[in-house]
Amino acid sequence: MSATNLPWGRIELVEGDITKQEVDAIVNAANTSLLGGGGVDGAIHRAAGPGLLAECRPLGGCDVGSAKITGGHNLPAKHVIHTVGPVYHGGDKGEPDLLAGCYRTAMQLADENGCRSIAFSAISCGVYGYPMADAARLAMTVVAEELAKRPKIEVARFVLFGRDALQVFTDVYRDLAASRS
Repeated sequence: MSATNLPWGRIELVEGDITKQEVDAIVNAANTSLLGGGGVDGAIHRAAGPGLLAECRPLGGCDVGSAKITGGHNLPAKHVIHTVGPVYHGGDKGEPDLLAGCYRTAMQLADENGCRSIAFSAISCGVYGYPMADAARLAMTVVAEELAKRPKIEVARFVLFGRDALQVFTDVYRDLAASRS
């Protein structure tokens, strides 16, 4: 599918806290255990409360590039989609395919569970070291492709931590969306 046929208008970019998003599903940048950790993962687990950890325990973890869904517990979001992004090792060890898998699987789970709105963080861009601009280009391209196939999902929001991250995503978004004209 070419960039000209993709639904760029259904993608939103905001600076903020993913735990405060009033959407049907938020996407947690989790670790393979799904039992909480640092960064976004820790913030989501703290905000959701102990019920999230209890629901995650029997899931048996999650593979890199895949995702699993739980309830939102004390979050404004109805669901949490936990996805495990790749650690970046230069980009030639399958990282782009694994990161794309995170976004594809999350969108599939959102669609299968009747979600009309979904919010993502910048998966793998924190301690996992994925270069922000590369991750943004891949993430928005995959999400736009998935939105084109999944009309029930009305909006995909990228919730970025800090102005610098928002600016990188905004610049990439403008570049990608401009290629549609």
